[in-house]
Amino acid sequence: MAKALLLENIHPAAVEVLESSGYEVDLRLGSMSEEELFEALPDVSLLGIRSNTTVTERVLEQAPELVAIGCFCIGTNQVDLPAAAARGVGVFNAPYSNTRSVVELVIAEIISLARRLPEKTQRMHEGVWDKSARGSHEVRGRVLGIVGYGNIGTQLSTVAEALGMDVVFYDTADRPAHGTARRLRSLRELLEVADVVSLHVDGRPGNAGFFGANEFAAMKPRALFVNASRGMVVDYDSLRDHLLSGHVAGAAVDVFPSEPKAQGDTFESVLRGLDNVILTPHIGGSTQEAQEEIGWFVAEKLARFAGEGSTALSVNLPAVLPAPFTPGHRLGLLHRNVPGVLAELNAAFAAAGDNVVDQRLSTRDDLGYVVVDASAPLSAEAVAQVGQAPYTLWVRTW
Repeated sequence: MAKALLLENIHPAAVEVLESSGYEVDLRLGSMSEEELFEALPDVSLLGIRSNTTVTERVLEQAPELVAIGCFCIGTNQVDLPAAAARGVGVFNAPYSNTRSVVELVIAEIISLARRLPEKTQRMHEGVWDKSARGSHEVRGRVLGIVGYGNIGTQLSTVAEALGMDVVFYDTADRPAHGTARRLRSLRELLEVADVVSLHVDGRPGNAGFFGANEFAAMKPRALFVNASRGMVVDYDSLRDHLLSGHVAGAAVDVFPSEPKAQGDTFESVLRGLDNVILTPHIGGSTQEAQEEIGWFVAEKLARFAGEGSTALSVNLPAVLPAPFTPGHRLGLLHRNVPGVLAELNAAFAAAGDNVVDQRLSTRDDLGYVVVDASAPLSAEAVAQVGQAPYTLWVRTW
């Protein structure tokens, strides 16, 4: 029986999907280091991770049976995507499943910071009754500046507008505005007008240190700052300095450059102990609803890739959504993107007398992927010929 290894406490919905697809599933609560992955992966076909497990090229070299990796989260920067693609290992994620959960957390944090709830609740726990409106504000009529207007940023825009906030946004990509939100031409223009700055950028290497001392200094005095995107995009030493000076009135941070690997591990940050600072342990998408949806969604993508050849929504392989599946009649070919592959493929089938009824091809960078369905099981001779071609990375039949 093929094996699936799921790390970082992935929702049981994923286990149910993969077991029903015939996999022996090993579910672990924690993440794994590179060395631990070396030991665990030699006989694993499917690997499921979240954000704390890194899959390097060295790890992939030690995983000869690995067919696909599922990132049970939004980000995929923890996987060496080019190295996985070069080995024909499909990588899948959940780009939409936890969007609402992240948005609700950000909205809750904005209101909590505006009302200075972190300080109020702390003083109550210390036995101090501090009933005062000093420094406490409504969010209605305030300007929310969203940096990164993708799936999360756009939904945050809609919900914030419903609360009566005025929304402006900045994105390097061409994004249409939702509702009455206004697109600004530069990050600096946004920082000058926003009462709340919320980051929603991705973890690509070019975004490392994206928001630092210059950006904090450019923020409107006494504005609030929220980061629920990636820890590496923010200089937290600079954030601390601007919080202590009072230039930034409060901050909520859910992500950090270095995060503990397991539940209960010690958390260190220069932001610990500061007033009006909310620190949460990377829980933006950690609701039961989101985790169940992610578990189901990514596991389905893994099972369909391994069991039917579908690469729909793969982040590193050419995307092909095949026709409805008939067992025993399908071939998938991942190949170098060179001229003449399809012609040679069809010539091999014709010579063997195979009747092709559906054929779908897609290319991505230097790779091509084609799924072929036939009216009867494909001949072993044609399959062997295709498998031996110089352009072939792998050929599979289902």
